Amino acid sequence: MHISLQSAIALATILLATTNASSSTSSYLPQASPAYLPKFSPSGVTKSWPPSNPSKLPSGPLSTASFSLKGYPTMNEVVANADKDPNIIPIMKKIDWNKVPKAPVTTSSTVVPKNDPYCWWTQGGCNKPKIKYIPRDIAICPTAGTWGLTYDDGPMYYWPVTKENAKWAEPNLYDYLLKHNNQKANLFYIGSKIVGAPAAAQRGLNDGHVICSHTWSHPSMTTLTNAEVVAEFYYSLRIIKEVLGITPRCWRPPYGDVDDRIRAIAWQMGMRTVIWDRDTNDWQINGDQVAPGPNAITYARANKTVANWIKSRNTGKDNSHGHIKAYKTMPATSCNNIAQPYWESKFIYPIQGKTAVGMDDKPTGVKAPRI
Repeated sequence: MHISLQSAIALATILLATTNASSSTSSYLPQASPAYLPKFSPSGVTKSWPPSNPSKLPSGPLSTASFSLKGYPTMNEVVANADKDPNIIPIMKKIDWNKVPKAPVTTSSTVVPKNDPYCWWTQGGCNKPKIKYIPRDIAICPTAGTWGLTYDDGPMYYWPVTKENAKWAEPNLYDYLLKHNNQKANLFYIGSKIVGAPAAAQRGLNDGHVICSHTWSHPSMTTLTNAEVVAEFYYSLRIIKEVLGITPRCWRPPYGDVDDRIRAIAWQMGMRTVIWDRDTNDWQINGDQVAPGPNAITYARANKTVANWIKSRNTGKDNSHGHIKAYKTMPATSCNNIAQPYWESKFIYPIQGKTAVGMDDKPTGVKAPRI
């Protein structure tokens, strides 16, 4: 089945569910926990999954307090002079650059060669790297009838543009998922947004959702230098660690803009790439539009897109990936049987299959509950 993208206002919803996903795991480059991150022990968040004492976790209205930017770059901007950043220089030295393809930094005029030597998703939809030492992108659920649920661009605490947009601020999404069958999802957090809404970020973890990185400032990653890419990953991982106490092993490229250069850097920094294959385009919604044009994306049009997908599946008109009429919803990591999506081993999430695997698709021996 497909992975569908819903974005900033509703965050990003990914739909995966399909047939066979196979990849060789014999020669993947080994990963290691990011030792370059400072040690943090935040309060107000669970230290394991399931929580050892859920009654002690915060409840009620979310705090509106923001996080101190001390030690972090400017919010919502690519890190300036990343190659001279004292936090980035040591990481650059640890990365094996012989294992990072020399794909060119892209621009708006870049055209991918016919053979696409660097598996650039933006122009060709490639999600199986041309290099053999990193795994395929997570792009489907191996079991038909499964909906891998994900949301991008959070945490969204308050959007002051319009009252309409404010309805999408946290904790509305979390409350909705809880009310509707206690659904769990992958939440792809932007580091800069955690600064503005740390309590909302913590609520996502405490509710049992699986947190992944969505970079520090949400840039098109293939347009960045190697040092800038490392900085985007580092500061995203750092603030997630400082606010939530976890170190994600999963990330999603903003706009889906990824190639093997970016994948290889992410992999060496401890993360696997997660992508999608359908887009609701709700990230294009302009909440202030008074008279939108005929092709403008509106709330109604985005909702209709999803309704049409469901209708196609229910009527058997969309069977490219073995669709069936009823779906199990779960995080994309769970339907791929990844029970430990963080480097912290005390977090063990339910999986769909019988055998828990790591980010390299190899069995881990971890006993995980089944969904």
